[in-house]
Amino acid sequence: MIRLKETVDFLMEKEMIGEVGIILGTGLGALIEEVEIEKEIVYDEIPHFPISTVESHHGKLIKGRIGGKTALIMQGRFHYYEGYTLEQITFPVRVMHLLGIKNLLISNAAGAVNLSYKKGDLMLLDDHINFLPGNPLIGKNYDELGPRFPDMSMPYDEGLNKRMETAAKKLDIPLQKGVYLVQSGPTLETRAEYRMMRNMGADAVGMSTVPECIVANHMGLPVAAISVITDIGDPDNLKPVSLEEILVVAKEAEKKMTRLFKEVIATI
Repeated sequence: MIRLKETVDFLMEKEMIGEVGIILGTGLGALIEEVEIEKEIVYDEIPHFPISTVESHHGKLIKGRIGGKTALIMQGRFHYYEGYTLEQITFPVRVMHLLGIKNLLISNAAGAVNLSYKKGDLMLLDDHINFLPGNPLIGKNYDELGPRFPDMSMPYDEGLNKRMETAAKKLDIPLQKGVYLVQSGPTLETRAEYRMMRNMGADAVGMSTVPECIVANHMGLPVAAISVITDIGDPDNLKPVSLEEILVVAKEAEKKMTRLFKEVIATI
């Protein structure tokens, strides 16, 4: 709690407050081009903030205007495979909520488990399966942040999801809706793992988002998330995939995601 207060106090002094929080996933940083930037601070200047180590994650907290709202945007996020604890990964979500955000939008790059999906599709997260070795709420609970046993029956806010679907229809953007499974990475999945995930009811798999969603729910912060499908996990025709290929697909699909986020932000 002391570290959290120190971080919030530091950012308050910099007037880093906002109405909407946005976390940008792998290869999905171009939304910043639609933002009227007011301030930005690199992560390593923020007390107790982790530092992004993934090459496609820029590592800045940005305050700016988008869709008529003031947003706090994480251009670069943190992953379990980087060696961070789940508490460190979700620390920025707590910080942003205490800085005033009332809704959280998350993006990620994911592999399709549902074989009806195509590269470049957008998937709205309806639910998730946590395959990480832990939970960010393990340990002492601070009642001022949230309850000891938070409900997760609707992890992704129904109201925000309806806004996403309405905006997608208005913009004529095809939008899948499914279950996201998170695993630790950094390895991609084996053929047997893809089969198992499909049998478990997953539609897409990735390495992020779920810890942030859990902590948002703990704090009563409505959250919605979009996966950009960057590769297809067909166990009977599985081919090697590189980060470079994933980034190319993400870059093309993020144009749709950016329009969708901007439209939704304008309505909340």
